[in-house]
Formats: sequence, C-alpha cells, structure tokens
Amino acid sequence: MKRIIVAGIGPGSPEDITPAVAEALKAADVVVGYKYYFRFIEPFLREGCPCIDTGMRQERDRASQALQLAAEGRTVVVISSGDAGIYGMAPLILEMEHEQGLDIETVVLPGISAFQKAASLLGAPLGHDVCLISLSDLMTPWERIERRIRAAAMGDFVTAVYNPRSHGRYWQLYRLQELFLKEGRDGQTPVGYVRQAGRTDQQLTLTTLAELNPEDIDMFTVVIIGNSQTYVADGKMITPRGYYRECCAEENEMKAGQQIMMRSFRTIESELKNAQLPLGHKWALLHAIHTTADFDMENILQTDDGAVETIYNKVKAGTLRTIVTDVTMVTSGIRKGALARLGMEAVCYLNDPRVAAMAQAEGITRTQAGIRLAAEDHPEALFAFGNAPTALMELCELMRKGKARPAGIIAAPVGFVHVEESKHMVKAFRNVPKIIVEGRKGGSNLAATLCNAILCFDDAEQLKPGRDL
Repeated sequence: MKRIIVAGIGPGSPEDITPAVAEALKAADVVVGYKYYFRFIEPFLREGCPCIDTGMRQERDRASQALQLAAEGRTVVVISSGDAGIYGMAPLILEMEHEQGLDIETVVLPGISAFQKAASLLGAPLGHDVCLISLSDLMTPWERIERRIRAAAMGDFVTAVYNPRSHGRYWQLYRLQELFLKEGRDGQTPVGYVRQAGRTDQQLTLTTLAELNPEDIDMFTVVIIGNSQTYVADGKMITPRGYYRECCAEENEMKAGQQIMMRSFRTIESELKNAQLPLGHKWALLHAIHTTADFDMENILQTDDGAVETIYNKVKAGTLRTIVTDVTMVTSGIRKGALARLGMEAVCYLNDPRVAAMAQAEGITRTQAGIRLAAEDHPEALFAFGNAPTALMELCELMRKGKARPAGIIAAPVGFVHVEESKHMVKAFRNVPKIIVEGRKGGSNLAATLCNAILCFDDAEQLKPGRDL
C-alpha cells in the first residue's frame, strides 16, 4: 500500500506522543526523519524497523526519499518534532506529492507542539488570542518577519517565539524585544521561556519583557510573551480568557453607556503609541481621543506636570466649586451628575444681559465680555475654553492685572484666527495648572470632556470612566 503518515511526535517525552502516532509508529515499514529525534520513538517501533536519517536541514531530501519509499509500496512514517504541520514536514510532503502528481495516500497526525508544552509548564499563558513567530530567516526575509513582529505587538497577541537564537542568529531576539517595547507593550509584561520542553534537561524561566536577556536563550528554547492582561500568580503565567476580568461582575451592574465607554477606553489605551504616561495626562488623553476619535491628540494634548491631579485635589478639598466656560456648549457637555456629586456648578456668562452692552461699549467680543464678568464673580474658578480664542486672551490679560487667579485652565479653542496665539499666551502663566490642545484643533466637546476627566479623576487608576453618565 502506497502510504505516508506524517506524524508529530511531540516535544520529546514519551507521554506526549499521542496514541494515534504511537500506533502509526508500530505499523511503520520504515521511518524517515532527523536522527536526533529517533531516540524519542524507539520504544514504539517494531523490531527491525529501519530509521533513515537525512541530516539536519535536509528537509527536501527527506521528503523526496519518503515519497520514493512510499511509491515502492511501503508504509512510511515521516516524523517531525512537535506538530508536523507547525514548522514541520507536513506542508513539504503534501507540496512535493502534488508537484510530482503521485498517487500516494498521505495522512497527517497532529502532535503536541513545543509552544503548547512550554505553555503548560509555565501555567496558562495561552488563554487568549495567540500567534507564533519564527525568527529564522533562512526561508523568510527578515523584513517580513519584522512586519509580523510589529503586528503581533500592536495586536496585543500572546506571542510564542520559535528559533529565537542560535550561534549565527544572535541579534534577532534583541530586535524583537526592542520592537515590542517600541510598539507600546509594557516592560513588565510577563515572559516565560522553556529550554528542552518535555526532555530530561528541561529548564523553565519567568521574567519580564524589559528584563529578558537574549543571551540566556538558545535554539532549543521556546519563548512566550504575554499580552497586556497576562500576569504571574504563584509562579505561574496566566492569561485570562477575556480582557479586564476584574470588571466583568461590576459591568453587569453598570448602565449600557458606561459599559460602552469603558470598552472604548480600553480599545484606545491598547492603540496608544505610548501607554506609559503619567496617570493624569493619560486620563485626559483617553477622554480627548474618545470624544474626537483623533489619535493626533497624542501629539497635541499638553498637560502641565500634575495638572489634572492638582485641579482635582482642589475639587476634592472643596476649594474649587465653579467651572467658568466661554460658551454654553461647553457648559452643556459637563456632566450634571458629576457636578451634583461634587457640589459644583458650571457657568457661562455669554447670555448675561450685561454682556451685549459691554461688548458694544468696549469694542470687544461677547465671549470676552462674558469672561470679564465671570472673573469678577469667580476669579479662582476653573476656566474652560472650547470655542473663543479672544475669551482665552481676555483671561490672560485679567491674570496679568491680578483680576483672575484661576484654579486651572483648559485651553481648547478651535479655529484659524488667534487660536494658536491664545494658547501660546496662556503658557506664560507657569504657576497655573493647564491642559492645552496645541495648534488649531479644539472644540466645545473637547473642553467639556477634559472638564469631565478632572471631575472623575478618582476613577482613572481603575480605568472606569462614565460614572456620571
């Protein structure tokens, strides 16, 4: 019978050879493979069964010889370590059989892959989406491998690394580590690696992405890099089946709007170029991107050191009770539930009956007049600007004259005339905590969401926005 069985023999230990593979080995007329692996299958072979070695890296010769033997009517078992379909002999056998037009029955028997064995020894690091990457560039251009590494890092995949390092391939794992960190993977991400998984000289190591030392790795090692949810407990790597497991029970009790907002924030966080930001700045940034869907906010949102924290602490201490806005749209966007919870008010003087008369008499804009009146009543308020650069410029003049002492400033006017200049002006007041949207971008919705970020800053550490929706 013309038959080839391509069998994955597992990582090396007899107990990891599947019953189907064991039966196939017993029935084999001849076994073809790399001689290093014959030691693992000898107990399963019938007496006198020949084992033909084609040498390391002689895969095509191995496949050709197996096909020839099968064409002669023998039952041939071609062995691969791990699983024969994962960096193994199965694809090559099937390709060559098709190319040569041979009439041979070919059966592929799966085996326990090295990455699965390594994962079981490390704990449960493969609980979510997984990808496998080989760092060998013998048959794949390095440029393509590097693109795959970047994609794995950006996609937050748990990543198993094959062929991580050898005598001649000494720098590639260093580059993978660099790319994962560059694409935003946290340096504290758990990493586990297993040398000679399932064999007598098996060695396990747990470390982190930042602390991983490629010099400790060789070609007999499988490296597993966790995703953003992977953690270590009791010496085991664990990747939960879903994201933010700790929030699941709470989410069931939340309003649908808050659940959506939380999931949106997690999506945004996973796509940031740099997630390692001060908490206050990151919290404001997440709100800004959520409102605008504009990841350019990573480049243009500027917060003074500790600005969000400083302003929030004034709210918490009861010394900040008022938010003054330049236009009513900003006021409308500030959450009423948050204001009520904190005993605060948001005011806009634009529709004050005195504004029109002052604007006409002074030759200024209505928003300027509104800020001038508001500063008389609330000189120490949080001032939020989402529309009018002239209003922000007016506040700067009032501060210079000592007529306003803001608890903080949100500078997000939008447009083309005086917008950038107004933002440059406010930077001069270094003793006032500020959140600034650089350049021409801004808007009432943006100013409002930045106010909301401050009012719910106590939810930032747990990444639980939307409490007051």
